[in-house]
Amino acid sequence: MNSISVRALLVRGMLAGLIAGALALVVAYFLGESQVDAAIALEEAHSHDHGGGEELVSRTMQATGGLATGVLVFGVGVGGIAALVFCYALGRIGDFGPRATAALVAGAALLTVYVVPFLKYPANPPAVGNPDTIGKRTTLFFLMVALSVLLAVAAVIIGKRLAPRLGNWNASIAAVAGFVVLIGLAYAFLPSFDEVGKDFPATLLWEFRLSTLAVQATLWGTFGIVFGYLTERLLTPAAPATAPQTADAVG
Repeated sequence: MNSISVRALLVRGMLAGLIAGALALVVAYFLGESQVDAAIALEEAHSHDHGGGEELVSRTMQATGGLATGVLVFGVGVGGIAALVFCYALGRIGDFGPRATAALVAGAALLTVYVVPFLKYPANPPAVGNPDTIGKRTTLFFLMVALSVLLAVAAVIIGKRLAPRLGNWNASIAAVAGFVVLIGLAYAFLPSFDEVGKDFPATLLWEFRLSTLAVQATLWGTFGIVFGYLTERLLTPAAPATAPQTADAVG
């Protein structure tokens, strides 16, 4: 793939990421902000009992401009990265066209970058978690992301190397099984945190975590659809127009 194609795909990836980020922003605002407000209300009630601090950024700004900036910038950024991954993956992970490859890249990104780390270190709303451990929890979350991505890449490489010997189906099962086992070991040996207060509503915690999952699913699902459409238009040559046929003159 030449540099012009890579540049064009990078631009389309960032555009698809922007569109996906806009839809994810809608989901985050209408589905997740109500849970955040409820959690903040609980946090403020608790802080009033113990003397709360001054608010540096207004809640309105956090829920509008701050949320929009974060989600849209994230969408553009990961869209560009996913486009570069697509450039490498196209034609190397199987006989898949541009749309199918884009869908696979988006699905793999959702799984490795969010779902796998989420199952070990799920997102918490305000009022949940010890402020003294936030640095450690953040570090471990990104470590889990790095492990998930690296192990997924290793699984793809190993699966391709085993395919000539075991066949595509058996090689894929072996690679996935190895990924699951190693992720399971990471889950077992990395420290866990149980910092949810006994008085925090379980329903609110569950709904907040589901809303964060919905935001990521919307982001990556939309990206896969939009980017697949854009790449197919770029990379699939249009069928040549057939010239109108004229009847031969009867002699």
